[in-house]
Amino acid sequence: MAIQKIHHVAYRCKDAKETVLWYQKYLDMDFVLAIAENEVPSTKEPDPYMHIFLNAGSGNILAFFELPNSPEMGRDVNTPEWCQHIAFQVGSMEELNSIKEKLEADNIEVVGPTDHTLFQSIYFFDPNGHRLELAANTDTPDMHKRLDDVKWDMLEEWSKTKRAPEHAKWMHEKEFNG
Repeated sequence: MAIQKIHHVAYRCKDAKETVLWYQKYLDMDFVLAIAENEVPSTKEPDPYMHIFLNAGSGNILAFFELPNSPEMGRDVNTPEWCQHIAFQVGSMEELNSIKEKLEADNIEVVGPTDHTLFQSIYFFDPNGHRLELAANTDTPDMHKRLDDVKWDMLEEWSKTKRAPEHAKWMHEKEFNG
């Protein structure tokens, strides 16, 4: 068996309608489906919810649950805020900068662009507190080959030392970042 693709990724939202309108306005995602139930199909718990689905492009679906009878949303306080995020690819740096301007015009704080050598990205939060990343690729086939050649060595070294291996130190050198 081989996984064909991610069917959808689901997160919780504070307000389904607000979430749909926000993702349409800032990320041009189409609202493709809504499912509402008064009981959870898998557990049969009596818990009404609204489940919304947005088209994230190329067959990728981003979904959200609004759960009005559950305690207020929170986040994992033991995980740094920067760690858990949803990253979306955009077509170019021009598109990335255009979206950044649109967000900032509505007083949404944006970090970046941040140069990751293989791509540049911006970071911001949706109205539910989910951190989002938009990334524009700046990579080359040679870069991917160099990283592919050392991935297992890096993983093994990390597994033993829990320190960042230097097999891909070249990614942070001036020739690739200037």
